[in-house]
Amino acid sequence: MSDDQIEQEIQAKGLTAPRVTPDDLQKNIASEHYFTAGEGVIGAFAADELRKNAGDATVQAGAAHPDLLKPSLNLLTFCVLVLRNGFTVTGESACASPENFDPEIGRKIARQNAEQKIWPLMGYALKQKLSE
Repeated sequence: MSDDQIEQEIQAKGLTAPRVTPDDLQKNIASEHYFTAGEGVIGAFAADELRKNAGDATVQAGAAHPDLLKPSLNLLTFCVLVLRNGFTVTGESACASPENFDPEIGRKIARQNAEQKIWPLMGYALKQKLSE
């Protein structure tokens, strides 16, 4: 059952006490960012090289290490959600078979997994507010 289906059932039963809704969750997301583990490795390597070369922007990521990037790293997708207060949550999506890898599907699954981590955070914040 999806979050929206659960919300519809809650509304149909007339449950009106304060709660976190799917809309509340979505409105709490300030930005979203996606990358594969392979892209993360390249980015980390490039940042290290730039630091080593005192900001020389001509350094090419991975040039010194051709075996730096293992193919399986490109099958792991990360989603980073930045919440309105600046807190971040992550979600992941791993694909076992390279033939089945689809970047769009990987991003959707990673985002869903990240969103599931927001529910308890927002639930705690609401409970704290109600107890004050």
